Amino acid sequence: MKKRQLQELNRHSIEAFKNLPKTPLVLVLDNIRSALNVGSIFRTSDAFALAGIHLCGITAQPPHREILKTAIGATESVDWQYFPHTVDSLAQLRQKGYRLIGIEQTDASTLLQEFQLESSQPCALVFGNEVGGLADEVLPLLDGCIEIPQFGTKHSLNVAVCVGIVVWHLLQALIKR
Repeated sequence: MKKRQLQELNRHSIEAFKNLPKTPLVLVLDNIRSALNVGSIFRTSDAFALAGIHLCGITAQPPHREILKTAIGATESVDWQYFPHTVDSLAQLRQKGYRLIGIEQTDASTLLQEFQLESSQPCALVFGNEVGGLADEVLPLLDGCIEIPQFGTKHSLNVAVCVGIVVWHLLQALIKR
């Protein structure tokens, strides 16, 4: 066994990537405090060819030194928009026919492994602030919430890790269709 060289990975150029069909998922970042997390989320979005990212509220925007440090170029390939208020992002996505799903621990959350992704409808996944989670004003606008089961002593995951887990799980369901 040997590691493959970069040229063996057959990566797309940014121009070719922009013309590829995208996974029908948009990530909405509701007041994410860490620009390093935002950069990591850009990189995950590029890896899985997501439709885009909405950066909302205090969430840092490119070009930002810490985003660029962890995104390593993904800010150039992934489509993104900024919204001063998360509710404006959600209104735009709702108007475009997106299903709005929060990633949050609520009294009505569906466990990730039980969540059914509808193949005919694009989906927006809404991730909240590292300390307070999703803003209270966002919850009534959602079609539902997903919760990642956890078995340790902590009650939450790093938001960038959470994005990776949820997107990979949903992508597997899309691939099987």
